[in-house]
Amino acid sequence: MHNPPLDDCPLYVDLDGSLTPSDTLHESIVLFARRHPLNLLRMVGWLARGKAGFKRALADAVLPEPERLPWRADFIEFLRAEHARGRPLVLATAADARVARRVAEHLGVFSDVLATEDGGPNLSRAHKREAIAAHARAAGHERWAYAGNSADDLPVWAGGAQAIAVNAPAGVLRRLQAAQAPARVFERRPLTLATVLRAVRLKQWSKNGLLFVPLLAAHTTDPSLWFTLFVAFVAFGLCASATYLVNDLLDLPNDRAHRLKRLRPLAAGTMGIGAAVAIGAAMLLAAFALAVWVGQAFTGALLLYTALTLGYSLRWKRIPLFDVLLLATLYTLRIGAGALAGHVDLSNWLLAISIFLFLSLALVKRCAELEEAVDAHQAPAPGRGYQPRDLATLRTMGMTSGFMSVLVLTLYIDSPNSRALYAQPDWLWAAAPVLLMWVMRIWFKTGRRELHGEDPLAFALKDAFSWATLLVMGGIGLAATVGWQPHL
Repeated sequence: MHNPPLDDCPLYVDLDGSLTPSDTLHESIVLFARRHPLNLLRMVGWLARGKAGFKRALADAVLPEPERLPWRADFIEFLRAEHARGRPLVLATAADARVARRVAEHLGVFSDVLATEDGGPNLSRAHKREAIAAHARAAGHERWAYAGNSADDLPVWAGGAQAIAVNAPAGVLRRLQAAQAPARVFERRPLTLATVLRAVRLKQWSKNGLLFVPLLAAHTTDPSLWFTLFVAFVAFGLCASATYLVNDLLDLPNDRAHRLKRLRPLAAGTMGIGAAVAIGAAMLLAAFALAVWVGQAFTGALLLYTALTLGYSLRWKRIPLFDVLLLATLYTLRIGAGALAGHVDLSNWLLAISIFLFLSLALVKRCAELEEAVDAHQAPAPGRGYQPRDLATLRTMGMTSGFMSVLVLTLYIDSPNSRALYAQPDWLWAAAPVLLMWVMRIWFKTGRRELHGEDPLAFALKDAFSWATLLVMGGIGLAATVGWQPHL
């Protein structure tokens, strides 16, 4: 019998880690947990059914949408070219058959699907090799090729006449090359430090600078307290980064439909779900280890922050108005945590200014997102409870809240607290128009669509005017503290 050239023999293609850099099982787990946290306990009970049984139970509950998955574009382009020239392509995966069939239908290049069927074994390693060999023989082919990526695929490659490596780790690729030279290698895109730092949103650590505000406001110079605050800052940053990863995991389908958020590492598939879970858990453990060193009260504040943030990610961000109040509370909680770590009394004036100012900024963010959707003639971001017709109301509430923060500041100037802390509190009157100008300007830019859906604090970090405002406010506070008298 004449054997066709290897490049014409049927090609069996793996799904998880090859076609998609993600894992459809992990995607399904996240989708199911997103519906309700208690679903995690249900999944633990399914483990007793074995791997194939677990996949079937999970597929009964939820199926990932292929349109919302990240794909290995260069490999799919190769498959489309092979399909166009008539090469038989078969999707061969250990994923549940219902997941595999939806993927095959979405991509439109596969003539058949081999997957984990109801009542059958988990189609991996030797089981997959046997299934592929039987399928090829039934179609009249003695030789076949396989494209995969993991150590589980080594037994499958060993049974085929041609191997294609897609996104394979260096160790797996070395073992494959020692056994048989792969016909083609689609190189792995390694997880880099830059990608990890983007995923944990290191830039957002700037928000945790609010922990230092109580010490600044109390004019405390004790180096030991400032060191304790620095440790608290690191603990809060690690905890916040871990909760950002949780938020991105739970928001994967929505992020992949968003113009900017689809570029985030988890949404784009440049960081795997398993890696995100491992990194997030390690950061959370480190955060609370540092928090315990700082003190019991600070640990309690960090625990409250974690609970509120997880509640926001799981459910509360879908409740209009409550979500922005909660965001403002999370910012203000940082100031409270700083007071607890620094062992200073927290001023009610500072709390009032903070809650109004941060509520204004939270509403800026929601308005910017709605305005972006309106300009693009799209529906508002899925998972939110706002509509375009809410814009006018949200703007009014946001600007009013910002002006209220300035009003509280002016009332503070003549209070006993101000006169006890500042040698010349009248200098603080100069801070009121400066803060007012900053609030008006950020709302002005929001109305002009210049924030592009960006977080207002992230925008402020890149904004020269905001930095100038901070420096001027600091100078005013210093003049009021030392009691500088201008010479007229």
